[in-house]
Amino acid sequence: MKSWFSGEAFAVIHVKNFRFYLFYRIFMTMASLMQSVIVGWQIYAISHNVLWLGFIGLTEVIPQVSISLFAGHYIDLWNRRKIVHYTTLLLILGAVILLIYSSNAAYFSEKFGIIPIFVTIFLTGLARGILGPAQVALMGQLVPRSLYANAATWNSANWQVAAVMGPAIGGLVYGFWGIIPAYSLVLGLYTLSFFMIMLIKVGRHEVIETAEGVLTRIRSGINFVFKTPELLGAFTLDMFAVLFGGAVAMLPVFASDILNVGPQGLGLLRACPAIGATLMAFVLMFRPPMKDTGKILFICVIGFGLCMIGFGLSKSFILSGLLLILSGAFDNVSVVIRGTILQLFTPDDMRGRVASVNSIFIGSSNELGAFESGVTAKLMGLVPSVVFGGIMTLVVVFTTIRVNKPLRKLSLKNKM
Repeated sequence: MKSWFSGEAFAVIHVKNFRFYLFYRIFMTMASLMQSVIVGWQIYAISHNVLWLGFIGLTEVIPQVSISLFAGHYIDLWNRRKIVHYTTLLLILGAVILLIYSSNAAYFSEKFGIIPIFVTIFLTGLARGILGPAQVALMGQLVPRSLYANAATWNSANWQVAAVMGPAIGGLVYGFWGIIPAYSLVLGLYTLSFFMIMLIKVGRHEVIETAEGVLTRIRSGINFVFKTPELLGAFTLDMFAVLFGGAVAMLPVFASDILNVGPQGLGLLRACPAIGATLMAFVLMFRPPMKDTGKILFICVIGFGLCMIGFGLSKSFILSGLLLILSGAFDNVSVVIRGTILQLFTPDDMRGRVASVNSIFIGSSNELGAFESGVTAKLMGLVPSVVFGGIMTLVVVFTTIRVNKPLRKLSLKNKM
């Protein structure tokens, strides 16, 4: 294997634990995004109401934000691999609920409405609130500091490959074979991820005893982020860019009412940002953004905002797909930069708490962005709401450039 994958770009792949971690991530991510596509189409098919698509994000973000900071506290004290392992069971439970509900949708819909679907979304948010920071903290244990940037790039590439395959396969399976095979595949992938995490071997972990209270330790993690301008700037920039610039939640409406491409087209549209991100990830493996990192970050978020404006105005399936691909390429640069900053600037004994703050900044912005997109689409109309979001993304970028000098001058090459 070493003769095939030699060189700095593949250095972290030679770490056995990290390879198992990548397998876990790809199965789990494929299942999550596949489920997201199916749930979005299913709810819109039942309700034909864009506001319900926004409520998907709100239902997921409430438990995620509520538990994330407390999860970060325990992630820094307990065995991180076991936390990831057992929390994955929540995702498996949610997939089982969706499969049972859809097996006799007419009966369950009449008896319970769409409540079981939103129960699953709630469980997914709960799991994400724990898994987000736990995965970041665990990855920091699996690789040496010198490989953090390489690991962040591979982790991002792995996620993006899954993000290409998951939505596309989910949409195609749903469109050609129906909802039962689609949800069965989701359940199978979650189960595979559950077993993959068992293969990771970390050193014997003892529960750390501390006299500090939970709230004191949570506060110290938050204070660390707010006193580190590079972390705070990267988190804030990405949070507001995703909050205002994410059109993904409205893709079922674009696919159904504007582009007229059905669930198969929806799956492909959902995969387009990940296609661009995957291509960019392979570029970053060989040319990591270590020099003039801050400037590169700002340029890429500006590009992302412009792509969202163009997507909102497009009425062509091909043009819309190309703009989503380009937006994914820009976004992946910021993902890699943010991931590297988090690992390099954060001590290991605080990584869970800092990652939990990141989870609230970044992870919740996706769901809040979905809710914001649903509300603004209802109030302003679909196309104006997406264009407005792109413009607000540009406003956030130029504001951050003005107020955050350390991030503007950041060069990660000096931090390795």
